[in-house]
Amino acid sequence: MPEVGIQVPPNLSDWWIELVRAGATDLGGLSANGDHISPEHPFPSPSEVRKRLRADGLALSERLCVYADYIDPEWIARPVMDVIKTQYWSFIPRRGSGRRVNLQVADDAAPRAVRRARDGEALTAEELTALFAETRPSVIEDMRCAADELRSELAGDTVTFVVNRNINVSNICTVGCAFCGFGQSRRSPDAYEHSEEEFRRRIQEAVDFGATEICMQSGIHPDWGLSEYEKWLRIAKDEAPHIHMHAYSPMEVAHMCDVSGLSPRAVFDRLREAGLGSTPGTAAEVLHDGVRERISPNKLPVARWVEIIEASHAEGIRSTVTVMFGHVEEPWELAEHMRVVRELQERTGGFTEFVPLSFIPFHTLLGRTHGVEEITREENLKHTAAFRLALGKTVRNLQASWVKMGLDAATESLSWGVNDLGGTLMEESISRMAGSYHGVKLTPDELVAAAHRAGRPAAERTTLYEIRRSYPVSVVV
Repeated sequence: MPEVGIQVPPNLSDWWIELVRAGATDLGGLSANGDHISPEHPFPSPSEVRKRLRADGLALSERLCVYADYIDPEWIARPVMDVIKTQYWSFIPRRGSGRRVNLQVADDAAPRAVRRARDGEALTAEELTALFAETRPSVIEDMRCAADELRSELAGDTVTFVVNRNINVSNICTVGCAFCGFGQSRRSPDAYEHSEEEFRRRIQEAVDFGATEICMQSGIHPDWGLSEYEKWLRIAKDEAPHIHMHAYSPMEVAHMCDVSGLSPRAVFDRLREAGLGSTPGTAAEVLHDGVRERISPNKLPVARWVEIIEASHAEGIRSTVTVMFGHVEEPWELAEHMRVVRELQERTGGFTEFVPLSFIPFHTLLGRTHGVEEITREENLKHTAAFRLALGKTVRNLQASWVKMGLDAATESLSWGVNDLGGTLMEESISRMAGSYHGVKLTPDELVAAAHRAGRPAAERTTLYEIRRSYPVSVVV
């Protein structure tokens, strides 16, 4: 019976690792508070177990008391299943993408898509899927060239960046996304919430650095109402009246609507009065409800995300738009994401830039339970070109996230359709707590130098892409 697992609790013998080598597949439960059953052979710590297994090329994977294959309504009572779905859903094994039938892609779909995208035409679902699924080096090179030509036509050769500071006021969060290493429960030793004094200090530090923008997001704090979100904006504008506040994701706005009973437009009106300048189009992840159900079922659905972004644009508040890729999504689900984004931009014209965010798996539940590895540099760049082609001529600016992919890869992406290197950041908690190893701060000189290494002029911009300072290639910084 090869499908039957063999359990060897490590507190019952010192030679459990030898039993694993002989074919055992499960260690039972690892006690977090000592061993009162077998004190002569106490449980080793999870870190010790991981280290011993790693030496044999094996990995320790956490599970519930019920094995993953049996997390099913046929085996588990409905009330228990409901608890698993709301609190322990990331342990449910992935069973497909949510589509009943895989979309068939013709061999000539990607080359055809490249030609049509270069002319700015809207691509079909099949063509978009083909771009994300493409593996042929010659076709990928054609994608790169077409994306680079589109970038040149729409945005020119200048590489832009903004001098900004990230401030994540609190990481206390009730949502529990499997892809996130940032959000923490209130009782977590890693949870924090800045005081007003500390927040003001960080604003002043940004001013001293020369920042023109504060990017501010937090977890979904259970104690915060709309007035708390307004408070942070007012404090920032009191400390630095000139600074642009780029703040609050659609998920945060949805929370404000829920606790205040106001519509999204009414909430944005209140936030603008408090000092909001623009809003980040994060919490998008992949705009396909099947993916969202797998990676964060407690997050707002696609229709609500779209409603909130449309409300922002209707109020004259511009936004970015993002995608998180390189985890459990399928090519056709990314195709659906790009369809939603493009059609929304055609309706409102409110997106300032598109920001691809490659998934950082290292300190996340999704990475641990699904064995997701970091996307390769080659795949990251291919997806970057595909995003530019999918947008056609609807969104002018494509930004590389150096904190996700590293400055070297971000510099290379300048020939894959990218024209913007994002911001200096000064601090970055979300990617860092997920395990990013690319740093949290760059100086303007470092960003200018990256553009110059690519043979391109650079320019400091504002949040809304007004040029403040130019750096021709001949200028040494």
